[in-house]
Formats: sequence, structure tokens, C-alpha cells
Amino acid sequence: MLTIYGVYRSRASRVYWMAEELGLEFRSVPVLQARRLADPLAEEAPLNTHSPDFEALNPMAQIPSIRDGDLVLHESLAINLYLARKHGGPLTGQTVEEDGLLTMWTIWAASQVEPHSVKIVLTYDNELENSEDGKQTIAAACYGLRRPFAALESHLGGRQWIVGDRFTVADLNIAEVLRYAQTERDLFDAHPNIKAWIERCQARPAYKAMQAARAKEPIEV
Repeated sequence: MLTIYGVYRSRASRVYWMAEELGLEFRSVPVLQARRLADPLAEEAPLNTHSPDFEALNPMAQIPSIRDGDLVLHESLAINLYLARKHGGPLTGQTVEEDGLLTMWTIWAASQVEPHSVKIVLTYDNELENSEDGKQTIAAACYGLRRPFAALESHLGGRQWIVGDRFTVADLNIAEVLRYAQTERDLFDAHPNIKAWIERCQARPAYKAMQAARAKEPIEV
């Protein structure tokens, strides 16, 4: 059985969403981010990214990780590409050309979008969005997203989905990266194709199931 290490309030949310889309049975092993704990190495500390048992699994001390049979895999977006390809169906590429596009768009999300969008979500997570530094961080992140948003807005012109005529792993991966920036409504209102597309992604039952599980997790440890 697939084992997912992580919590829903992390990048593991992407993998939980993918597992729901594929209808996979999985075991969830909660692993907290060490930064959420006063002393992650304390004897009574819950399993976290600095716990020796987890670092033995993932030396980078980051979540999520998965174990699938004998395979241990890290990096959420790569995990999703693997799961889509392994289990087949409409979420994965139907041709080698589609496989290339799914990989390209996923790397684009990681390299061109997430460095900016994650600054936005962390500002809100740390309750700094109304501070001067927080406002400047968000403004700079939105500025950095201008070109990626323009490119995606143009690509989605006349299209419902990123690759082909169906929802794929590329849509899931990009939607999760962009979710970090959804607090900035003006940014999405200025890009109606992106706004409509992400609403389609987040209307999917598997996404709602992931979010329902996420809502049950405590915010405070």
C-alpha cells in the first residue's frame, strides 16, 4: 500500500489530492514541519521533519515523502508525476509528447511560480500580511508573478485545461502551486482565464475531499 508521509497543511496536500483523484488506498503517516514545534528534538515531540526516524527516510528533512513498495520518493510534484504515470488513466500523458508537456509545465510551476507564491502564503501563515514588511513582500511576490501569470493566461485562452482536453497532473500540480497566491484576489481577477481554470480544478470532488481532511487538522500544535 502507498504510504504518504506528511500532513495536509503542507505540500503533502498535493499528493493527498492526487491519491484521491486516482482512487488509491493509502496510509497516512503524519509528519509535522519542525518549524511548528518549540523543540522538535524533545523526547515527547511528535514525529516531525527533524525526527531521526524521518531524516533516515528523507535526509533533506522535508515533507512529503512516499513509500510505494520498495520505492522511496521525495518532492511533491515529482511524486505526483510518478503516481499519474504508474496508475495511468486520463491524468497522465497519452503520448510521449504529452509526457513532455506535463513535465515541462510541472517544472515551470516549481521554478517560475512557487518561489513567489510561497512567499505570499508564508507571510499570511506568520500573520505578517498587514505589517509594512509583509505588504512589501506580498507586493514583490505579485510583481514576480506578472510574467508567469501572463504566460499562463495566454496559454489558457480557448482552453479548459493545461495539456490536452482533460484535467491532468499538470493542472493539479500548477493549481496547488497557485493556491498559495489566491489570497491576492486582484491578481486573479486581472487574469480571468486563470481564475476560471483554478475554479474548475478546485470544484473537483477529489480536491474537496483533500480540503475536508485538511480542515480537520489542527492549526496549532
